[in-house]
Amino acid sequence: MQVLSSLSALPESSRYDLVVVGAGGAGMATALFAALEGQQVLLVERTEHVGGTTAWSGGTTWIPGTRHAASVNPTDTLADAQRYLDNAVGERSPAALRQTFLDHGAQALEVLETRSEVHYRAYPKHPDYLSDLGGSTLNGRALEPLPFDGRRLGALFPLVRPPIPEFTVLGGMMVDRSDIHHLLALGKNFQSFKHAVKLLARHASDRLRHPRGTRLVMGNALVGRLLHSLSQHANVTLALQTSVQKIERNADGIQSLTLLQDGQRRTVAVRKGLVLASGGFNRHPQLRQDLLPGIATEWCPAAPGHTGEAHDLAQRAGAHYGQTGLSPAFWAPVSKRQRADGSTAVFPHFMMDRAKPGMLTVNQVGDRFVNESTSYHLFALALQQQAHMATYLVCDARALRQYGMGMVRPGGKGLKPFLADGYLVQADTLDALADQLGMPAARLQASVAKINTYAETGIDPDFQRGSTAYSQNMGDLSAGGKNPNLGPLREAPFYAVRLYPGDIGASTGFATDGDARVLGEDHTPIPGLYAVGNDMHSIMGGVYTAPGITLGPGVVFAYLAAQHASVRTFA
Repeated sequence: MQVLSSLSALPESSRYDLVVVGAGGAGMATALFAALEGQQVLLVERTEHVGGTTAWSGGTTWIPGTRHAASVNPTDTLADAQRYLDNAVGERSPAALRQTFLDHGAQALEVLETRSEVHYRAYPKHPDYLSDLGGSTLNGRALEPLPFDGRRLGALFPLVRPPIPEFTVLGGMMVDRSDIHHLLALGKNFQSFKHAVKLLARHASDRLRHPRGTRLVMGNALVGRLLHSLSQHANVTLALQTSVQKIERNADGIQSLTLLQDGQRRTVAVRKGLVLASGGFNRHPQLRQDLLPGIATEWCPAAPGHTGEAHDLAQRAGAHYGQTGLSPAFWAPVSKRQRADGSTAVFPHFMMDRAKPGMLTVNQVGDRFVNESTSYHLFALALQQQAHMATYLVCDARALRQYGMGMVRPGGKGLKPFLADGYLVQADTLDALADQLGMPAARLQASVAKINTYAETGIDPDFQRGSTAYSQNMGDLSAGGKNPNLGPLREAPFYAVRLYPGDIGASTGFATDGDARVLGEDHTPIPGLYAVGNDMHSIMGGVYTAPGITLGPGVVFAYLAAQHASVRTFA
């Protein structure tokens, strides 16, 4: 792979079989699949890093029917997965596209794992999010990228987008769920102690040579593996800090595009296809205002590259958005805090706190309004229904020590800076906490009294917290309660963190066919134009059905786009 030092290194008469705009997970996968087919590929990324939001994510990739599924759930079938998606999504997306995804998922993954450095394993237990629906399963469909040694990238390592600092420990050491478990238990059992010592020793060695840890996990591991795989192909060129200024189309389809970097321009001819993988519309000011009214950009925890600039160009070339869906975006509850450098840290509350015993969520008048153990997508949609009232995650001292809360780590120590800047609110009584939050004390007291009663009975009649397999997996069985998601709030002091609805990715994107070809207003494919990842209208129809439902389709339709373009005769 050639990494362009400058756009001036690109000859004026450059021609590529496939140009991919956006080097997130889906874009990198598209480039890799095309390179495996022997195509000349140009991968264009507008930021200085590869990986996009994939690098900040868990990296989970939802693809049913793979060989990994058989190792943990041999009875699961594609028919079950189809039934689940039909039940969950229904008419919100074309059933034919969902079927295409299911039919080609295992094949796409097999190509990756047999012909590249990308490798996965199945989570032992990772339920579909709507686990009460027919066809859902507890495991086998959600795949986790194997950890990757970033030292193998050599000089390319700095190109991988660093993880969110608040998701690391000790100045850049990445940890996954298993690591967190061992670190919290290192003083309790020998196996955890050994695991923790090994992690810490590796990180200490890394920091002697690198600005952060090189043991990559989750989304960073997937990006590292994709980059390492691409680096082995001489037919791939990577252009960083480069944007697309113009897309040329004639009667035969996409002809060329004009690139811009630091005032330099290059027009590149496209032989077979242009693939849009720019990450979605989310940071495009006008599209955000139109599609996500009232949602501040600073609540978005996604990577900075998805400006939507390529969307404007694609629409001028005839592309149009899909029209169906529960929501135009995928969501998570987030909290935010200003960092020392003046930037804003936006922390998604995926699974470590809100559904655990001793936690509850209330609105500005002190009332519960949501099942705290539902999926982060549905949770954040419920936040949006609170008529712009402030909402808070509340817990007692025991829960804070055990689970942490947002950017506050478990253990209950180091609270002073979080209290000083107001990220964390603390009070010795619930009445005092309500006073600080500006809510009626009696209403907060009543909400806590209810949750304490429900913890004793194990049943939440108001919002059914902990009533599904997915919810229970989010809880804490080791707490010993009747319901792993319910526990009383009794131990002072009490704490609160304010929550906001944060868009973690686009659901609305360009309408496509089963080969990821972008459709025009007449619903026929625009020759040579493809869309994958969050630039493609989600086959999930705005429903967050399971972990990894952006990356899974992103990988599979990347494969289909590359396959289709590789045999296309054009230019």
